[in-house]
Amino acid sequence: MHIPPFDNQNQAIVTEDNDRVPLNYFNIVKLKKGDCFSYQTPGYETAIVPATGNVDVMCEGVAMKDIGRRTIDVWDGEPEGAYIPSGAKAEFVCMSESAEVFVAGAKYDQVLEPFAVRQNDIDKIQYGSDDTKTHRKIKHIFGTKYHDKVGRLLVSELFTVGAGGWSGFPSHKHDTDRTGKETRHDETYNFRFRPNNGFGMQLLQKEGDDIGEAYHIVDGSTLLIDGGYHPCVAAPGYEMYYFTILGGQSQRSLTQYFQPEHAYQVETIPGIKDMVAKFK
Repeated sequence: MHIPPFDNQNQAIVTEDNDRVPLNYFNIVKLKKGDCFSYQTPGYETAIVPATGNVDVMCEGVAMKDIGRRTIDVWDGEPEGAYIPSGAKAEFVCMSESAEVFVAGAKYDQVLEPFAVRQNDIDKIQYGSDDTKTHRKIKHIFGTKYHDKVGRLLVSELFTVGAGGWSGFPSHKHDTDRTGKETRHDETYNFRFRPNNGFGMQLLQKEGDDIGEAYHIVDGSTLLIDGGYHPCVAAPGYEMYYFTILGGQSQRSLTQYFQPEHAYQVETIPGIKDMVAKFK
């Protein structure tokens, strides 16, 4: 499902128990200096990640100050974030002139401890190649290194390297729990382009021979992925970014199932096996 960009007025874009992606939660909060935003999501653990700007975060008496390093856009430096346990009350105050903040969540009942992720803690990987039109970089903010501190939530930023090219290829899915083959993870994207008049296409294809759906994605598009194979592509001349939320049904580690007719290309794309391993 594609949600075109709109002014959500700091109200959740993907609410708890969403019909399409019930394992996810997503909000975009825009603040001016000194503004405060508070929230509580029973049954969902969340992460506060400034797209731009700087915030001070407070969670149940735990202060996580000075979160966020980027000023211009999501290409302007490394991300940072704060982990908020399931159901905990959180608030953040904008310390910069303005801030745009992603709030990402996954369904999870157990209550863990809040913590901050700083720019030096980010786990990065680059894979693919210009020749295969699959060159991209991933910045894992709440990645697998935090398995002992996070329940079901994975949060990453994905960038095309260069202008144009494919992402999420070979086509893969993760909509069914099948031991050793695939895990059920709902997924939510929010896209950005540089220059911001850029665009791309998101494909969603169910199993079998049925023709899939294609969505015209632009700067600010949100995609809800509840099943099927889902590669996307940026138009030539434009860099593409997408903020990625994964919520697992039974575990945090992600096991992708590659579309059988295209799976052989796992062997042709440089570094893709290392990328897959970073989600496990």
